[in-house]
Parts: sequence; C-alpha cells; structure tokens
Amino acid sequence: MTALLLNNHLLASLPEVTQEQLFSHIEWVELSQGETLYGSGKMISHVYFPIDSIVSLLHVIGHGESTEVSVVGNEGLVGVPLFMGVDSTICRAVVRSAGHAYRLPGSLLKTEFNRNSELQTLILRYTQLLITQISQTSVCNRYHSLSQQLCRFLLSSLDRVPGNKLTMTHKLIADMLGVRREGVTEAANYLRKLGVIEYSRGNITVFDRNKLEQMSCECYAIVRKETDRLLSW
Repeated sequence: MTALLLNNHLLASLPEVTQEQLFSHIEWVELSQGETLYGSGKMISHVYFPIDSIVSLLHVIGHGESTEVSVVGNEGLVGVPLFMGVDSTICRAVVRSAGHAYRLPGSLLKTEFNRNSELQTLILRYTQLLITQISQTSVCNRYHSLSQQLCRFLLSSLDRVPGNKLTMTHKLIADMLGVRREGVTEAANYLRKLGVIEYSRGNITVFDRNKLEQMSCECYAIVRKETDRLLSW
C-alpha cells in the first residue's frame, strides 16, 4: 500500500513504519497551474509532497510583484516553515506546473517530526537544500544573463517532470523570473533557432538537453550537485 508513496522521493526515503503511520492520513490531490497553496503571511495548514507537479516559492514585494526564489518537485515538500517553529512565511507557494501531490495536515507531520529522528534529519537536510537554492538563485538573478536564467529554469523544470515537455507560457516564466515577458520571448527564440527547444501555445519541448546544460550558468549544476549530496535517494 505504501508503495504509492514512492512517487515522491522524500516520502520514499522514510522508514516503512513511518510511511505506514502517515499513509492513513495522506490525501491525493490535483494541483492546477497558478493555484496558490499558501499565501504570503497566511497560515500554512497543510504540507504537500509533489508527484508530477512543480511548485514555485515566490518572494512577494510591497506592490504585489514577485519572483521565484526556489522550486519544489517530487524531490521534496512544500511547507518547510512549519518545521522552523512558525506557521506562516513571507513567501507564496504557487503551482508552476499542474499535476498531483500528496497532502498531509501540517500539525500531524509536525508531531511526527518532533518524535521521529529519521524524519527530522531528512527534512532538515531538505531544508538545507532549499537554502542553497535560494542563495544560488539570488546570485543567478544578479550576475547572469536572462538567457542563462531561462536555461536554468527549464532544466530545473525538466528534473521534476517525466519526459521532455513542459506546459508554461512566456508570461508565466517571466513572472517567475521577475523579468519582462519580451525578454523571455527573445531568449526563447534564440534557443529555438539553435534547435534546443520548440514551443507553441504554452507548450515547450526540449530537444537538446545537453546543449541546454552547456548554455546554462553554473547555478544549475551547483544546486543539482548539492541535491545529490544532501538527498542521496
């Protein structure tokens, strides 16, 4: 029965007895693109373990604009602030790519976290990975070109979905990167001319992942390496 939990790597890494304890409380949910799982300053009631969906953690500034600071897929969970002793955060969790997730009441997982050392270690290591993502993203946004940022963005998405197809508009990408849509379109056109990607009506197909990695800045490789180090499935 708990074999179903293997679709999320973090859940799959838990001891079987812990999986059994959580399974009776877990809920399978469908997530729509653009859906807000929790808002900035709002109470976090549930944690989400993505399966084939992708969730962006966005930092919101005063006049409502936002930019992506980290991303969560089937390697982790959404709702980490609950394990830091708070029930809200300045970030907003928004579904970047539609799909499915497991959902658990936050209070239940917090209780298990406090009494289960293996779960505690796993979530703390995952939290360290999120910190790495956030810091590397801030460096990337400051020093690297929009074309490099787009390559990093596409690669981080590919890592979290099956296949080589992504469903996202240029506007959505621009909103996540905190840049103008026209800039994303220009960068995407350049990748298309090189034969790296093709896109139509909000659908992006990556034909040459190796080239995409070569054209990305080092930020993608750094986070990927840290993921392998901290979360060795």
